[in-house]
Amino acid sequence: MFYHLLYPLHTTFSGFNIFRYITVRSIGGAVTAFLLVIILGPMFIRAIRRLQIGQMVRDDGPETHLAKQGVPTMGGVLILAAITVSTLLWARWDNSFVWLLLFVTLFFGLIGGIDDYKKVRKQNCKGMSARGKLYLQVAGASVVGLFVFLSPGFDGHLSVPFFKNIRPDLDWFYIVFAILVIVGASNAVNLTDGLDGLATGPTVISGAVYLIFSYLAGHVVLANYLQITYVAGAGELAIFCGAIVGASLGFLWFNAYPAQIFMGDVGSLALGGALGAVAIIIKQEILLAIVGGIFVMEALSVILQVGYFKMTNGKRIFLMAPFHHHFEKKGWHEPKVVVRFWIVSVVLGLVAIATLKMR
Repeated sequence: MFYHLLYPLHTTFSGFNIFRYITVRSIGGAVTAFLLVIILGPMFIRAIRRLQIGQMVRDDGPETHLAKQGVPTMGGVLILAAITVSTLLWARWDNSFVWLLLFVTLFFGLIGGIDDYKKVRKQNCKGMSARGKLYLQVAGASVVGLFVFLSPGFDGHLSVPFFKNIRPDLDWFYIVFAILVIVGASNAVNLTDGLDGLATGPTVISGAVYLIFSYLAGHVVLANYLQITYVAGAGELAIFCGAIVGASLGFLWFNAYPAQIFMGDVGSLALGGALGAVAIIIKQEILLAIVGGIFVMEALSVILQVGYFKMTNGKRIFLMAPFHHHFEKKGWHEPKVVVRFWIVSVVLGLVAIATLKMR
């Protein structure tokens, strides 16, 4: 909105020319989202407490988690509100990719919100059926896959990190691949959201890395120089990624150990879906497995645990899945698990950025 309202005034006052720059608007988006969450956070937490929307804790989880029972949840509503408002304020409204990202983020947030509501209403950890949730996720991701694939100049080639000459063409199967990436990322972030601040930290790092890649992908000169796929209009996604970073940092203020509020499925499903959609739009799909390595590890730990359990009639690879619970069972305190996972996420983020030159 600021771009459309203020930039045209630069002919009268040259200072308004700054609204032309994506870098300025990305920073503005991040700061705005951060301040919105910080300012509204205390009021939101009090409102959630009054409504008695509290966290449901698994009976078979670590004993230390029993104290989390009843802690306010569905904080993802605040995150999504901040992302949406900030993006609308700072991004260009004539960019279809911006509206596509807002759609998929809010749609996945709606799925998570319904899931959270059912858990609170039933007073147990079972919300929507896994099948029903998956069907809705696939439907939302399909919109992104079709829209992106049918966009002018778009193709089904994949960008492979570290290799500039390897670009396999999936053709129409790219739509299926896009669905797998978005749905997989959404559920991976959801599985990671099991400790105070655990999912929020890697989300900040992933959002920051994709902010950089979005800006580069939308800049024809830099994209060609770095030999990454140029996507016209992708630069505006940097504002959206900045909003993710700012909103997540603001939420971490209240979500850090001991958490005053949890994001719930409304937040984790939406943030994961958003990151997956950004990766698809800017043609950095496989990179998500690097920068979001923590999310991948958590999801794989569940898949391996369940598969091995069924194959061996009850044996386990980990003491408990997702992976973060394994370390808790081994005696690590929750803050230690979280901070060490953050450290790994930072290293993976740096590796992802290094792929720009290591080709």
